[in-house]
Amino acid sequence: MATEIKAPVFPESVADGTIATWHKQPGEAVSRDEVICDIETDKVVLEVVAPADGTIAAIIKNEGDTVLSDEVIAQFEAGAVSGATQTQAVQSEGQVEQAAAKTEAGAAPVIERAQPVADQAPAVRKALTETGINAADVSGTGRGGRITKEDVANHQAKPAAAAAPLSVAVGERIEKRVPMTRLRKRVAERLLAATQETAMLTTFNEVNMKPIMEMRAQYKDAFEKRHGARLGFMSFFVKAATEALKRYPAVNASIDGEDIVYHGYYDIGVAVSSDRGLVVPVLRDTDRMNYAEVENGIRDYAYKARDGKLGIEDMTGGTFTITNGGTFGSLLSTPILNTPQTAILGMHKIQERPMAVNGQVEILPMMYLALSYDHRLIDGKEAVGFLVTIKELLEEPAKLILDL
Repeated sequence: MATEIKAPVFPESVADGTIATWHKQPGEAVSRDEVICDIETDKVVLEVVAPADGTIAAIIKNEGDTVLSDEVIAQFEAGAVSGATQTQAVQSEGQVEQAAAKTEAGAAPVIERAQPVADQAPAVRKALTETGINAADVSGTGRGGRITKEDVANHQAKPAAAAAPLSVAVGERIEKRVPMTRLRKRVAERLLAATQETAMLTTFNEVNMKPIMEMRAQYKDAFEKRHGARLGFMSFFVKAATEALKRYPAVNASIDGEDIVYHGYYDIGVAVSSDRGLVVPVLRDTDRMNYAEVENGIRDYAYKARDGKLGIEDMTGGTFTITNGGTFGSLLSTPILNTPQTAILGMHKIQERPMAVNGQVEILPMMYLALSYDHRLIDGKEAVGFLVTIKELLEEPAKLILDL
């Protein structure tokens, strides 16, 4: 007897979602808790898993369709495996055995040729278009040689070989048009709103990173051995920002209509770039976290962002944000507010520069800091004081550790 497979119950902040990928097709056997479908919302990608061992009986919502919370997207038959699926499994086993036998005999294994791009699933066609990869260059591992999204990703991850130059007529101008993902559209909307609905201003300063770099070089091995986490720069910035937020409560506040909401907790978002776009997972109660907990939290979020596993609860809330354009080589930038927050700190590339120290010129590893803030709530004096506090705490990390 067929049962219904429904979309997850979306949080209140998510109105609907889009079917991104069907990993299984009607008639295919699935195992309990195996991922059968991805639903993309404007915040995260949600996975739908099989409720039991069985077979996908019918797909009701196709890739690209919009779905609502708890809406039926497919029919499922528990314990049922179609004859076609069994036949395909036997054929697949035979192909594997043939390939293995030829390999043992010294012959090259048989790889089924990928089908043309027009025959691929919509999500695969989209992935091929966005990456500019030719379907004929990808080895398909799906049924009948069909290409999967994983095949495209694996092909893209291969080291670049000496490929033949594209055959383009002289004077020809190439264009490619692809639709925005829901996440990218949502990010675009929020960034545009931040520039139009806030009185955003940016103030700058610079910090000598030598003290932190020396401390990190001295203790990084012992830190990793003790805590199982690499000692990076971000934990120093998170802890320095937390202390500065305590001293300047307006920077940790938000505007709600005609009210100012002062937050008595410190939830710092760390901007992370992923294949799906910019996401900002939140470290909760950073005033209660030690350096190892900060580093582990950031590492775990980076892995989840890479694998598309960030949940809505990971990115909800946040009273302040830190973004690090320095990882991409940025020397200076003006970060855009992550509304309804009223401030965001931008880190940048560490660059050696000649600096005047006690009347002498020294070459020091310097970093520009940028604080963008909503001038409706934060005055220039508070913004500059906040940024100078971070600078002083980073240049004298002992003050940060000793709570001075």
